[in-house]
Amino acid sequence: MISKGLFPVLAFLLLFSTVVIPAEERTTLTTAYASTEYQWDIIHSYSSFEAQLYTAVYEGLVTYHPFSLQPISGVARFWEVMPDGKTWRFYLRENARYWNGDRVTAAHFRDAWLTLLDPEEKAEYSSLLDVVRGALDYRTGKTTDPETVGLRVLSDTLLEVELEEPADHFLKILCHHSLAPIHPKLLKQRQWNSKTAILSNGPFYVLSWSDEEIILGKNLLYWDASSVELEKIRIMLTDDYEETTARFNSGEIHWCAGGIDWGAVENPNNLLLNPMFATSYLFFSCLSPPFDRADVRRGLALLIPWEEIRSEDYMLLPTAGLVPSIPGYPEAQGIEAQNVNEGLALLNAQGFPKGQGLGDLIIRVPEGGDMERISTLIKDAWETSLDITVAVEYHSYPSYFDVIETRPYTLATITWIGDFADPLTFLQMWTGTSNLNDSGYRNENYDTLLKESMGQTGEKRYETLGVAEALLLSEAAVLPLSHYPALNALEVSLVDGWYPNPLDIHPFKYIRFNKPEIPPSVVMSR
Repeated sequence: MISKGLFPVLAFLLLFSTVVIPAEERTTLTTAYASTEYQWDIIHSYSSFEAQLYTAVYEGLVTYHPFSLQPISGVARFWEVMPDGKTWRFYLRENARYWNGDRVTAAHFRDAWLTLLDPEEKAEYSSLLDVVRGALDYRTGKTTDPETVGLRVLSDTLLEVELEEPADHFLKILCHHSLAPIHPKLLKQRQWNSKTAILSNGPFYVLSWSDEEIILGKNLLYWDASSVELEKIRIMLTDDYEETTARFNSGEIHWCAGGIDWGAVENPNNLLLNPMFATSYLFFSCLSPPFDRADVRRGLALLIPWEEIRSEDYMLLPTAGLVPSIPGYPEAQGIEAQNVNEGLALLNAQGFPKGQGLGDLIIRVPEGGDMERISTLIKDAWETSLDITVAVEYHSYPSYFDVIETRPYTLATITWIGDFADPLTFLQMWTGTSNLNDSGYRNENYDTLLKESMGQTGEKRYETLGVAEALLLSEAAVLPLSHYPALNALEVSLVDGWYPNPLDIHPFKYIRFNKPEIPPSVVMSR
């Protein structure tokens, strides 16, 4: 805030003197996130923070349009689809370079993708390539010969990919960061630590990194470097919300995607809220009996007071469906209301009258947020209707993700943000061969439906995926809670090239500072 008493003095200075604005302030973007664990290995990425970070450092054959998120040219200058509809050829740029000057070649893509598919890697996003001929059999160990996978290097600048069936969503998949090339030195090393030089091919490269801060510099050898206006990116990782908020309000931080006290942002115009392609949900662990039975899970789920849990008093966008709204995609709804009589009848039919024989149930949730209220409601409902004991465990981030992967539980929760704007990003993770399937859900009919969808297009494909979602929800493997909005704090008057979008991914390449009209008496420093 400017004191009225000082205004005449400031006006005089603007008219009769020179104000110097440091050049670095126009070329260095400062962002802030809540503290989080992260890594540079795109083969084993998982978090939304990594997805945003990788937009600066890596680039695949295609990349996201900053506004629409539709696939646009990246390392590939252009591509063509052969008459069979299954064979794609990608023509790489001659001037695609890693920041050390090494050329990006078609072999780098093939080798990185084969590593992603390597069964020993257990890569989280390996199932994205199931659409490629032979990829599923290779990553599940049914075949061991990489030549059986439909990836062919025809030259340094020509990569041919053969699909199992024509797939009009293939380009959307290729936007995902896990499908970027990896420099041969890093691919061979595989274990990357703080002393590793991250040889990347994106518009920026890694200058330094620690648990508290990441500094990125402009990659002058990037093929489209002339379009990149930022010279440096500073990413702060801190849980000191008060300090972060103060620095944002003062203009020192330009963009906060987390780690900030939203209610203390002084200019409400700098708070941006938009619908997101994301869903928060509960899920059963289906790895051991009797929770591998659909009727047991559904019986327990029907005892839960869903109307109270999904109350709009607590949730902005409550839902009983997993896939957020997509034009043309049929809406599937799971369990919407409590039905104690039906729930008890299902459990009785499965040999568990009043829950006897189920053993103690464990609800495992992260600390904070609304999960304490939700888990308490579920615990009370189950203990009221059944002769059982329910334990609720709270775990802090990021250790929460470790305990739901390694320790037994009955019910857990997570928020999933779509990796590309397609229902498959929410549905493929529940297949029996997916490395993202923490629940252990298995249903051959479900897997068959998703496999059938791979060879379909348009309305027919959406119809098949909708049937698969309805099956998943009816078997109560996943219990949706709400769709998740994106909230960012951005200096909207200063930053340009940043657009709200459903994936909440904002490619750093396009972010720049506005060029305000400068009065003749004000000059910019060089």
